[in-house]
Amino acid sequence: MTYAIIGTGAIGGYYGALLARSGQPVHFLLHSDYEYVRTHGLQIDSCDGSFHLDHVNAYNDTAAMPPVDVALVCLKSINNHLLPALLRPFAQQPVPPLVVLIQNGIGLEADLEQQLPGIPLAAGLAFICSAKSAPGRINHQCYGHINFGNYSCHDSSIMDRLVDDFTNAGVKAGLVDYAEARWEKAVWNMPFNGMTVALNTQTNMLLQQPDTRRLIREQMMEVITTAQHLGVNNINEDFAELMLSMTDEMTPYSPSMKLDYDYHRPMEIHYLYSRPLQIARQIGHPMPRLEMLEAELRFLEQQCQH
Repeated sequence: MTYAIIGTGAIGGYYGALLARSGQPVHFLLHSDYEYVRTHGLQIDSCDGSFHLDHVNAYNDTAAMPPVDVALVCLKSINNHLLPALLRPFAQQPVPPLVVLIQNGIGLEADLEQQLPGIPLAAGLAFICSAKSAPGRINHQCYGHINFGNYSCHDSSIMDRLVDDFTNAGVKAGLVDYAEARWEKAVWNMPFNGMTVALNTQTNMLLQQPDTRRLIREQMMEVITTAQHLGVNNINEDFAELMLSMTDEMTPYSPSMKLDYDYHRPMEIHYLYSRPLQIARQIGHPMPRLEMLEAELRFLEQQCQH
């Protein structure tokens, strides 16, 4: 299939480069490093083997891109107000592409569906430690598998082909229930993204200290019990233990929100915290520890802007 990468950063650059290396036609939307990548290509420094794409189909406007089968949205969710304009050229194709939101948070697809009704949507849940280290350069530290959850795509064969293309590109990929995928990712994201910011640390330090390890686990259980009250299957206490064990084995890591805070960029508080916390309150199952964390993040962001 033919792919568009909407946002060639730590995630889009990595997966897009792997797809291109495997022979799939991939078209990359870039912003600040458009000229650099168009001239010098894209470098992937990876724990699984580094490589360089000499020729990159680079664009700074989606209107200039050819028709595609799949658009992988890899922007930070704080930029989602741009998506209707960015995706409109694709939505006007005779057969609109599958739009996969490889983003963190809850409620992303529902909001985009209201803005672009009728376009097929899916969630991409990436379990990866990756960062953009310089113009046209992605540093992939560990992990990399991705799950896809079908939100509104009526052609299941496209979802199957998506998994096949990622698998052939060397990425462990699978299909999962949409709600399960989104809430499973929240089990890790909600504690670790915010806590690394609030305590100015990395993931390993949070788990090495007994008090913060216990708090992380309690926050995970708030997410898990909320998901269970919403009828989401296959998320239980064992999943929290799995996430803790997986993080124990990680290279010491600063999640995306910590990097955004360190570089004085807006943080993805709305979809990572405010939206799921609102849902939890609506069903009568608030998450008090994570509500406190959200308040701390709002305070820190406001102070950072002054």
